[in-house]
Order: sequence, then C-alpha cells, then structure tokens
Amino acid sequence: MQYRELTNLLDAWARYLIAESRNNLVRKGKGDGALYNNMFYNNLETDYGFNLQVFMEDYAKFVDQGVKGADPNIITEWTKNRGKKGSKSARKEPIQGRQKAPKSPFSYTNKYPPAATISSWAKKNNFRLRDDKGRFVKGGYKSIGYVLSKFIFAQGIAPSFFLTDAFNASMKIFAQDVAEDLAVDLMNNIKLDE
Repeated sequence: MQYRELTNLLDAWARYLIAESRNNLVRKGKGDGALYNNMFYNNLETDYGFNLQVFMEDYAKFVDQGVKGADPNIITEWTKNRGKKGSKSARKEPIQGRQKAPKSPFSYTNKYPPAATISSWAKKNNFRLRDDKGRFVKGGYKSIGYVLSKFIFAQGIAPSFFLTDAFNASMKIFAQDVAEDLAVDLMNNIKLDE
C-alpha cells in the first residue's frame, strides 16, 4: 500500500516541530549553539505503521524541562557575611536562593556542573560578576566558573519548554489531519486495486 498523504503530513509535522523548537530557542536566547544546529528527523514506514523520530542533542531534555537545584539555601548560607566587614565588597544582605525548576523530573544531587565549561562560556560571552553596587568584582573567568557552578547546583536550571511548547502547538495543527489523510490514502489504494 502507498501512504503518500500520510507520509507528507508526517514530514510536514516533523519540519514544523523542528522549526518551532528553533524559534522557541531563539526567543529564549539559546539559538546559537549545538542544540539549535543539530536537529533533524527520520520518517520510516515499518511493517507495523510509521515511525517518526526527531533527533536532538542529549541534553535537550534538560534545557526543555529544567533541572531542580540541590538546595537553594546553599546560596543564602554561602553569601551570608561575604567580604571583610567595612570593606567595599562586604555584603549587607545574603542572596536569597530560589528553586528554578521545582517540577522538573531531573535534579542535581551530588555532582556540580563543570566549572571549566561555564568558565569558557563566561569568557566567550564576556560575562563578569558585579557586587551590590554594580561594580565589577575581582577575579578571572576561572573564579566566575566556580561561582556560577555553585549557583547552578544549588538553584538548578529554569525550564525553557522549547520542545514541549512546540509539540503542543504542532498537535493542534496536525493531529486532526492524520485520520483524514489516512482515509484518503486508503481510498486511493482501493482505487488502485480495482
């Protein structure tokens, strides 16, 4: 049997899902990396039906769903009484940590994110730390990587829902058409057999 209509619909669905996922990444400021560039799909007809697969980087699920932090109170305790009293770098109030992905199925437990990777990201993006008054803090990118790694471990990574939102939008557009296109293909196959 030939399923031309259904195959075309599934191809269009996968292309839409990838395009919308990329658009969502751009809106979230994440449109310049490997995740954005390495998305593709495969639509296979099998003996049991169709197998539509969309491929992305392994860490896409963490970007989409976020990662729950180990304990936001680590940040509050760590930033309490930082700096020498009376010095310009003394902190008046500790930073209040917050859970960035409380409903995520993924969480940090005992392993910190790699500080070296974060350091190279900070250097690439010219990221600098500032004190309470907005002045740049002393320290190189290695220090920045360590500080951000600790913050990410404690508070987690906020979800972007770039894929979830794209999938939900695609369901509204394409899901109803599957039955219609399958019916058209069946009718066309019956006509071919006559």
